[in-house]
Amino acid sequence: MIPLQNFTAGVLAEIVRRQPASQERTTFAWQIAAGPALARVTTVDLENGVLRIRAKDARWLAEIDRSRDAVLGKMQHLLGADHVRKITTRQ
Repeated sequence: MIPLQNFTAGVLAEIVRRQPASQERTTFAWQIAAGPALARVTTVDLENGVLRIRAKDARWLAEIDRSRDAVLGKMQHLLGADHVRKITTRQ
């Protein structure tokens, strides 16, 4: 038996991956991967496999850096590992 949360995460990822690449799809995936607090204080752009994250201030950049590996894994799960290979940050 598959736990419900694993099932729903997999279904959501499949739905997101099937959508055409767009800024909206990237932003939606970021909101899911980063959570509401980080999503409110950041903007993202995905180009050539690099997810560029811009934060309001240095405190939020530090939070992103602390959770970089986890967020990268979530973004790869949602958009595909071949679409998101690296994360960069700036203020």
